Order: sequence, then structure tokens, then C-alpha cells
Amino acid sequence: MSKTQPHKARKRFGQNFLHDHGVIRNIVACIAPKKGQRIVEIGPGKGALTHGIIAATESMDVVELDRDLIPILKANLSNYPDLRVHEADAMKFDFSQLASEGNIRVVGNLPYNISTPLIFHLLSQANIIDNMHFMLQKEVVDRLAARPGDSLYGRLSVMTQYYCQVESLFIVGPESFDPAPKVDSAIVRMTPYREKPYLADSLETLERTVRLGFQQRRKTLRNNYKGILNNDDFEILEIDPGLRPERLDVPDFVKISNYLDTKEDNSVKA
Repeated sequence: MSKTQPHKARKRFGQNFLHDHGVIRNIVACIAPKKGQRIVEIGPGKGALTHGIIAATESMDVVELDRDLIPILKANLSNYPDLRVHEADAMKFDFSQLASEGNIRVVGNLPYNISTPLIFHLLSQANIIDNMHFMLQKEVVDRLAARPGDSLYGRLSVMTQYYCQVESLFIVGPESFDPAPKVDSAIVRMTPYREKPYLADSLETLERTVRLGFQQRRKTLRNNYKGILNNDDFEILEIDPGLRPERLDVPDFVKISNYLDTKEDNSVKA
């Protein structure tokens, strides 16, 4: 691996470069890369994590938006001719183009400022992804893994857990980065279900159902679904309308969504 060339982290790209070799080894161990696997890294930066992965796989795809980092990345990984660099915005990248010969695995130290929309972008392509390992702001990981009744349980929790099993793996302190962020980070593993345990008839209706449910999280389901569900509907659903949304689990939201799809006047689609 060549000596890292100087590059100042750019705030607009949300760059915080991981430099703690112990943390890098732990992340690679969690990913457990193997030769022949199609692993895609989002935001490889200077290649600190990339090096640990491609040493096992011998080939790899990376998606990098900062064009000034690409020559540094290629120089640092010049020993690996099968490193394929895609200069692109991961938010707009079609990951399915890399899955022509089988599913992919996705990894990355995601910029905090786009982590949530990027996760939703990846969930929309979950059918071609075996698993995802990400470094994220700890609070985001806590939200992803939150269970019903937790204070951080919300729309992100429900929609992610509809698609995936979510595991919070370990915490990474600010001192492991340059520049050091102001918050702790954490590693999360998300494994898309090959067969979802609870299937929504319409993803569009489910997304809107969850969004409406949490639009005012201190209010009850009766209030948040006012004009959409009445007391008779809640009775049929066997759900207490006096509950707050954070008390419902994923199957409850799927049940509500599928019920709304059966109603003649489906106000949630309005």
C-alpha cells in the first residue's frame, strides 16, 4: 500500500477519514470478506477500509464522489488491478448494474449528512444485496435497531426492519477519525430478508402509512390517522387507537397498510 497523499477532508462531502488500524481490523472481521464475493464500498476515501477488504477478495468495486480522492485511492491500492472505481454519487447510483453475476455486499463509512436517504436508496434495491455493513453516527444506528417502545423507534426503524434484520455491532469513538467528528459512531449490519416475514401488498401504501403514523409521535394513532381510520377500523385491526405510534411493531404497520389497501376510499393514497 503506497504512502497516503495529503488531502484535506471536505465538509460538503461529510468526510471523516478512519485511521485507527484496530477499528479497521474489527470492521473487516465483521464483514468477513472472501475471495469471489462482489463487495461494493461507498465512499472509500483514501482506501483504509478498502485495503483490508480487497486483500481478501482480490477484486472490488468502490463508489466515490470526490474526484480529487480517486487518484490517491488508486495510488494507495496500486497493487490491486481489479479495483473498479466508479466516480459517482451513491445517492443516484444504480447498484443493480453490479449484480449481473449474483448479489452484492455493500460496505462503507457513510457521510452523516446523507446517511438516512442513502439507506432508503439502498433498501429500494435490497433484492440484489446480501448484506450491508456501515459506519454511521451512533444515533442513526440506534434508530435503525430500535425496538417498539424505545424513544428512538420511528419511521427509519420500521422501514429498515421491514426489509432487513438489523444488528448494532460496536461503537467507534471520535478519536478514530481525522478530522474527529463531534459524536460517536457505530457499526451496523443489515441483512435483507430473502422472504419477508410480513409482506405489504403495496410498498407505497406502507411508506405512507408509516409516515402518517409518526407525523406527530406524541399523539395517538386515533389522531394521526384521523379521517383515514375510525374506531370500527381499529376494532377490526385489533389495534388500540389510544396507543402512540412507537408502541406498534412492524407487523402492525403492515396490517394497517394492507387493510387500507382493501378500503374503497383509500385516503392514505390521496
